[in-house]
Amino acid sequence: MKLKYILPVFLIILSGCTSADIQRVLDSVNTAPALSTAEVAKGLKEALRIGIEKGSNSLSLTDGYYKSVYKILLPDEAQIVAEKLSVIPGFSNLEEKIVEKINRAAEDAAKSAAPIFKDAITSMTIGDAWDILKGVDNAATTYLHLKTNDQLYGKFNPVIVSSLNKFGALDLWTNAVTKYNKIPFVEKLNPSLDDYVTNRALDGLFDMVAKEEKDIRTNVNSRVTDLLKKVFAAQDD
Repeated sequence: MKLKYILPVFLIILSGCTSADIQRVLDSVNTAPALSTAEVAKGLKEALRIGIEKGSNSLSLTDGYYKSVYKILLPDEAQIVAEKLSVIPGFSNLEEKIVEKINRAAEDAAKSAAPIFKDAITSMTIGDAWDILKGVDNAATTYLHLKTNDQLYGKFNPVIVSSLNKFGALDLWTNAVTKYNKIPFVEKLNPSLDDYVTNRALDGLFDMVAKEEKDIRTNVNSRVTDLLKKVFAAQDD
């Protein structure tokens, strides 16, 4: 019997209750509804769903990426291009212009992230649900990342490309690289900006989901549905 039930039983004994009274207390403890693996898996998916909704809503706001810890900076190759072109008229402050555009694109794409993630969450099978429930604070998010990242990338990348085009990031980058490659004696460069931005944007989304998962695990007030309360109560025991 769990420790938290020992004190009530001990007090009953001290009060002079009969053995039948004690047995009724024990029976009431033992008849608490069992938590099935299916419920655990469903509860974990519920936590992930809430996490991605909050995460995508937060990151899709203006400056959700651009002025947060998730700000997407240029890859090293792109920084070289921006540095070389900074002295050429029309390309001053090129790095910050591109950085703002790619972050605006990520914020725009984040609006479409929730249904893409939900589809992956719904379709995934959590065979080791109990281990995940009893695992570290981001165990479910880590599982989601390992099992669905390629699928999510394939669906999210076209959204990122569309947003990059919408904000003129790819055109600006193409013009910059074309100009850079005309500089004598430089190594010709053309890094894939959409691949880089897609991965950084997904990293931010996964991190937000992990934070929400941790909050649900550690803060009972964040368990906003009966299922979450039931499943994560088992983790607390």
